[in-house]
Amino acid sequence: MDKKVSGTVEMTAAMIISGTIGWFVVVSGQPVLDVVFWRCVFGAATLLAVCAAMGLLRGAITLRLLALAALGGVAIVINWLLLFISYSHASISISTAVYNTQPFMLVGLGAVFFSERLTLNKLTWLAIAFGGMLLIVLAQPGAADGGSNYLAGILMALGAAFFYAVAAIITKKLAGTPPHLIALVQVCVGMLMLAPFAHLSALPSDIGTWSILVTVGVVHTGLMYILLYGAIQKLPTYLTGSLSFIYPIVAIAVDFLAFGHRLQLSQLAGAAAILIAAAGMNLGWSLWKPKVQMQ
Repeated sequence: MDKKVSGTVEMTAAMIISGTIGWFVVVSGQPVLDVVFWRCVFGAATLLAVCAAMGLLRGAITLRLLALAALGGVAIVINWLLLFISYSHASISISTAVYNTQPFMLVGLGAVFFSERLTLNKLTWLAIAFGGMLLIVLAQPGAADGGSNYLAGILMALGAAFFYAVAAIITKKLAGTPPHLIALVQVCVGMLMLAPFAHLSALPSDIGTWSILVTVGVVHTGLMYILLYGAIQKLPTYLTGSLSFIYPIVAIAVDFLAFGHRLQLSQLAGAAAILIAAAGMNLGWSLWKPKVQMQ
């Protein structure tokens, strides 16, 4: 199979898997902290087997890698906790739309830590995304049909996006390190970080709940990481960025089909504005014509 075609298939599969995780988190009926803990446990087991099979455990681990990957792991775990908690307050659809402000968090952190230039184009996309955020925030909470504290859910999704961006910035420092190995360290850190707080004395007693938790760990973590990183290595950046928007579309569709959550017009417009702005930022779309140089 052609590299580009196989990469597209892998990226599409990874994004579809990511888009369904909200359903698994909600129907598990487990506290979010426990869901994330077991995600890390079963994800670590899967990634450990993959890293061992790929020979990534031999001589690849250094103290610097462990320290940076562990720091990124803390950020990733906080990101998962905040995002999953936000589902019960603002619905999967709204949380996912708000979570896609990640590119703008990255731009802000890049400007602060790497002195990356904020161009007029980036600022324009940021303004459009901010307008979308306002439309969502000002909507009637009841329209989200998703929980008791709509604004808290939005703030948690924003916090999740911020911590994802922090993890991405840290990962930048590990350029050249096998991504599967970084992911393994991150989920192992998450497992150790959450073990003291997980309800290990009151484990689920039914096979259905365990099936969901294993799926979240093996499929939504281990397999998803393998597919995602495999695709990134094969695809050009513009195609990776384009296909990444399958994730929020699937999440919104799942929220509607599984839970009947309908977005009202202002929320739909706000979500569309955020996703279009994020696409424009990721894919380098230009809203402003470059100035013509006089000869």
